[in-house]
Amino acid sequence: MKNLTRILMICGIMLMVAAPLLAQQAAAGGTYTPSGAAAPTTPAEASSYAQSASSHYGHMNFGSAFGAGLVLIGAGFGIGKIGSSAVESMARQPEVATNVQTAMIISAALIEGATFFALIVCMLFNK
Repeated sequence: MKNLTRILMICGIMLMVAAPLLAQQAAAGGTYTPSGAAAPTTPAEASSYAQSASSHYGHMNFGSAFGAGLVLIGAGFGIGKIGSSAVESMARQPEVATNVQTAMIISAALIEGATFFALIVCMLFNK
């Protein structure tokens, strides 16, 4: 229970720190203008830009960022567990250390491959 509380606190702090980084700066007139686009000239265009900005950048891909964070946390725990188990088994039976080390590296590589795949999926479906 103590470890779960620690993990939840760390996740909460990371979310609070990341939130200001996702904020968008408004243009001088108080309306959003995409880079390379002309500034709105009428109030209707300004309203359209403001609605476009809030609908596209309002949530700022929170789901993909949260998913990527979960993937990395899970991979870290998995590789940590593999490493600790491998070192413990090497300490108990030093004669099979090379076989255990090979199996550990293969397992860690498979976890890394699954992690990269999950991160790419999070990046592709962020819109």
